[in-house]
Amino acid sequence: MTPAAPIHATTVAVRQGGGWRGVMILGASGAGKSDLGLRLIGRGGRLVSDDYTHVWASNGALYARAPVAIAGRIEVRGLGIVTAATRPLVRAALAVVCTHEPVERLPEAQSRAFCGVDLPFLTLDPRPASAVDVVAAVLETL
Repeated sequence: MTPAAPIHATTVAVRQGGGWRGVMILGASGAGKSDLGLRLIGRGGRLVSDDYTHVWASNGALYARAPVAIAGRIEVRGLGIVTAATRPLVRAALAVVCTHEPVERLPEAQSRAFCGVDLPFLTLDPRPASAVDVVAAVLETL
């Protein structure tokens, strides 16, 4: 097991196939990480961590949890910090990077290593309402 390392990401657990799969949402400040996370939570997901996530590798898998100081809370732009239904940890399945730049229509599959574990990696504009559906569709293919 590798020691937990903090990364700048919002992580949400999404229920799929009888289990939970973690979606790590990365991006610059203001890119829409928390907003996309809130929309995934609105579809039945559970907050793992907002803004910063501790990740570590164990037996070839990547796991994520919240730093103690921010566990159970998420920023809602225009409202402030609120509590949310949570999962204390999750096995990460997908990394999404938020961008406001145009994204490729038919991109090649990509991956990115976190603590030595490769995760499928998706570049996504989180602003369209369909962004949560895109995340769900990618998870279905994994």
